[in-house]
Amino acid sequence: MSEGVSVQVNFSKPIGLFPLEGVTLFPHQVLPLHIFEPRYRQMIGHALDGSGQLAMAVFAGKGWKQNYHGRPRVRKAACLAQIMQHESLEDGRINVLIQGICRARIVRELPAAEDVLYRQAILEPIGLESIGPESAAAADAEHDPLSHMRPRLDALLSEGPLTHLTVAESVLEYLRNEEIPMHAVLEVLSFSVLGEHSTAAETRYELLAEGNPNTRATIIEEQLVSLQGLIQRGLTQGSDQWPKGVSWN
Repeated sequence: MSEGVSVQVNFSKPIGLFPLEGVTLFPHQVLPLHIFEPRYRQMIGHALDGSGQLAMAVFAGKGWKQNYHGRPRVRKAACLAQIMQHESLEDGRINVLIQGICRARIVRELPAAEDVLYRQAILEPIGLESIGPESAAAADAEHDPLSHMRPRLDALLSEGPLTHLTVAESVLEYLRNEEIPMHAVLEVLSFSVLGEHSTAAETRYELLAEGNPNTRATIIEEQLVSLQGLIQRGLTQGSDQWPKGVSWN
């Protein structure tokens, strides 16, 4: 979260669900949303009257479109989000800026209520890493259990095919800033690098559902190595035979 801002989450209270087709938010990520459906306008209004929090969930399976306005199944993992800014428009629509604060698991969904248009659920946190600014204390390399990943990921992004990614330089800035804890850098990699390729959709969910940062680090390193190979193929074959799901940006 922003410097000086502390976030408290009361997991004993229901939280509104905003399910979408895939993973759209990770902890530390900032995401703008344009809210126009009545149920989600109500959800944002209720959230702003309370904690300002909602859960970005993921639809399960491929049949959700046929029952979109009902209650199609959702997957268990979600990203708890905090509304950072909001703008109410004259026609009732709302522009919001949300930031991911932690992983969460849907424990149970509440039954539909007559006066509540949106879905609500009881959540529990996934993983134990800090979600507030106090996490900066973990940035010291001597105390960061993921510090060994910095040189390995740096080598992948600063040499070879991955340098062609448009986000490589900006991600390297985060990676080389040792004041930023590695678990936060891993989140940046999850939504900036893996987020660029449609083939990474299931991997993104795996990363959202995984509470162990060491396991997430391994998954991300494996995905970067795989992406490196795909880009190398594209460079060898020429842009007219670019591997499916991979591009420069």
